[in-house]
Amino acid sequence: MQYSALRAQGPTESGQPDGLALLEQFGTSLSLRRDQEIYPEGADATNIYRVVSGCVRTVKLMADGRRQVCAFLFAGDLIGLDDTTTHDFGAEAVTESVLRRYPRRTVDALAESSPVLGRALRDDMMTSLHAIHQQLTLLGRRTASERIATFLLEMDRRIPRTSKLLLHLPMSRGDIADYLGLTGETVCRLLTQMKRDQILVILRAGVQLLDRAALRHQAG
Repeated sequence: MQYSALRAQGPTESGQPDGLALLEQFGTSLSLRRDQEIYPEGADATNIYRVVSGCVRTVKLMADGRRQVCAFLFAGDLIGLDDTTTHDFGAEAVTESVLRRYPRRTVDALAESSPVLGRALRDDMMTSLHAIHQQLTLLGRRTASERIATFLLEMDRRIPRTSKLLLHLPMSRGDIADYLGLTGETVCRLLTQMKRDQILVILRAGVQLLDRAALRHQAG
């Protein structure tokens, strides 16, 4: 899901179009409102999606009503690739977003006939698996402050930047809490402590990172 290999790159060295270009003739565009559902958990996995702009989250509802945010997806990331017959997680727009939707049968058929697309999908699957392992480690072996610091460093790497210091966080504090397995109160308390420690400044649109070295140290 994260850091997708399927990005428009033009023709390959052999003169053939890249994997994304092969798919585009079969794609349709979707414009989504903030918090609009893309598909629910358990729905038939008949399509694969690529984020063009905005931010998307994948979610799972627990039996006791709690919500787990499993991933945040940004421009270039694929959604639903690692699902087979049904979607294990639901998907929702965090912000106003634009997606491209591709029929899964078409993607599978093209992947069999195009080595370029097949390799790109394989690389994307491996990256997704790596992200899942990182998430399990984050939730299972780290303290609350380590989780927050690791999350901010992850977003600092992945979210497109217009300023070196300003990190725009499109997700809510509740989203962050459900992603890290914490309460909203804990997230707010730890961010406030980082502000006191002059690691960051809290802004309406996100945070201004003042000391990345201290953030890396806190992440362990």
